[in-house]
Amino acid sequence: MTNALAKNYNIGSLIVFALPNMIMMLFLSMYTIVDGMFISRFVGTNALSATNMVYPAISAQMAVSIMIASGGSAIIATRLGEGRQNEAKSALSLLVASEIVLGILTALFGYVFIDQIVTFLGASSTQKEMCIEYMAILFLFAPAFYLQTAFQVFFVTAGRPGLGLGVTAAAGISNIVLDYLFMSPFNMGIAGAAIATGIGYSVVAVWGLVFFAVGKNNPIRFSKPKLDICVLIKSFSNGSSEMVTNLSNSVTTFLFNYSFLKYYGEDGVASITIVLYFQFILTAIFFGYSNGIAPVISYKYGSGDKPQLKTIFKSSILFVVLGSFVTFVLSRLSISLVLDIFTGHGASSVKNVTLDGFGIYSFSFLLMGTSIFASSMFTAFSDGFVSAVISFARTFLFLTGTIIILPYFLDSAGLWLSVPAAEVLGIIISVWFFISKKAKYGY
Repeated sequence: MTNALAKNYNIGSLIVFALPNMIMMLFLSMYTIVDGMFISRFVGTNALSATNMVYPAISAQMAVSIMIASGGSAIIATRLGEGRQNEAKSALSLLVASEIVLGILTALFGYVFIDQIVTFLGASSTQKEMCIEYMAILFLFAPAFYLQTAFQVFFVTAGRPGLGLGVTAAAGISNIVLDYLFMSPFNMGIAGAAIATGIGYSVVAVWGLVFFAVGKNNPIRFSKPKLDICVLIKSFSNGSSEMVTNLSNSVTTFLFNYSFLKYYGEDGVASITIVLYFQFILTAIFFGYSNGIAPVISYKYGSGDKPQLKTIFKSSILFVVLGSFVTFVLSRLSISLVLDIFTGHGASSVKNVTLDGFGIYSFSFLLMGTSIFASSMFTAFSDGFVSAVISFARTFLFLTGTIIILPYFLDSAGLWLSVPAAEVLGIIISVWFFISKKAKYGY
């Protein structure tokens, strides 16, 4: 079977190759948002704010699982590019086994310490019971969550992004249908949302296990797992930027929740939850493209094809610039519709809070794509340090600083300005690394 990573790419074929992954990321964003929409409509905006209060715990799990998957993907794709197929299979098997073990440990830890976790995350007395009910169920599905994250990356590494899209679409559709059934006819409340989400995780997890176990024509598939500490360490190092991004999301979501609760109450937490859901959709295109072409970059780098690396880099920058302008315009045009979906037609305090600050926040969409691509590109080069610096600076250092500092001078407007300000600083770091590392990697 011909490896799809070996062909020559231009901007059109890159987009075509990454398109299933972009659509997959949109599906993931959409069914996360549908979760929020059903919770808001059937249970209430306080329940919606409760799900965002515990999001840092979910994001922390994502940090670990995506670190292993994305860091390991670069190793697997590079070994395929070097013609070391058996070693690629061995790495895949070890990494999937690691995801399963970590998922089980997370489930046990989370279930035992659920009360302490929710208290630490700052849930109000109104939110706490719903937070515990929601997270206790999701912790039980932690192994499936870890595997879902891994397989969404490894389907692309295997040159089968279309399969990843199909499986993710099936999981998303099942989640949406079950959301409605569990929260409306069955009246299961926020527990119904958690169960539906967990079943969605399981669809991808089971399909991935079957695909890599029996797919004899796959360029990579399971073999007998072999403990290779070097592979694990390299995966952790390569994927450290993705881990930093998600851990940073965990911390910054916590800070957003605390700050919006302070300035606006529970309605403020519901407001920033809706905005962050909206951001998931608009940035999914950049994450989908960047993660989608990462195995191509790794393969070309492993095979020493510098002309292709130059073409891929130039094409990607053009895609990111044009995509950033489109997402900015869409955000301004559609925010009112998004609010109507979550809160219903007519005035509401959640809607007023959001419209009051989104005009400032929306400028971040002009800026996010460049740093997202930069971090993913250096991960694909197995340069975990540079990738981690970009992610850490953009999503933690700068954003944490702006969330804390800007409201001190600008009151609530500073909260909305914090993300655009952090993205400006993030672009400066990304461009500096683009320039300084160009000779080393040959793009």
